[in-house]
Amino acid sequence: RFEVKGLENFKVEGPCVIISNHQSILDMMGLMEILPDRCVQIAKKELIFAGSVGLITYLGGVIYINRKRTSDAKSVMDEVGRIMMKDNLKVWVYPEGTRNISNDLLPFKKGAFHLAVKAQVPIIQVVYSSYSSYIDR
Repeated sequence: RFEVKGLENFKVEGPCVIISNHQSILDMMGLMEILPDRCVQIAKKELIFAGSVGLITYLGGVIYINRKRTSDAKSVMDEVGRIMMKDNLKVWVYPEGTRNISNDLLPFKKGAFHLAVKAQVPIIQVVYSSYSSYIDR
């Protein structure tokens, strides 16, 4: 069971970039509780090859990014910015770039912030509290 606080922050009219930490696949259950309408996610390209998770993300409209080729990643993010503005979308990004179960945040990748600045849209922060106490049971 999830406790959601600050849902009023999602009442942003128009496009925006949503950033959140990422601990595990359990984040997706919380995501389904708060995912705003007209929102797409950005994920690493390797995820498409992750069996049923890859199929689910593909069918869910996730936009994949090749993190190993910076030029490809930048061109995808530029296209996401254009589509975000044209189609009035919200874009969800995990700026740590990978799952992280430590109590500290990893250094953020810059793509989400470049996207928000270039498109001149607000950034909404989402924090998943640690569920290590749940996992350790």
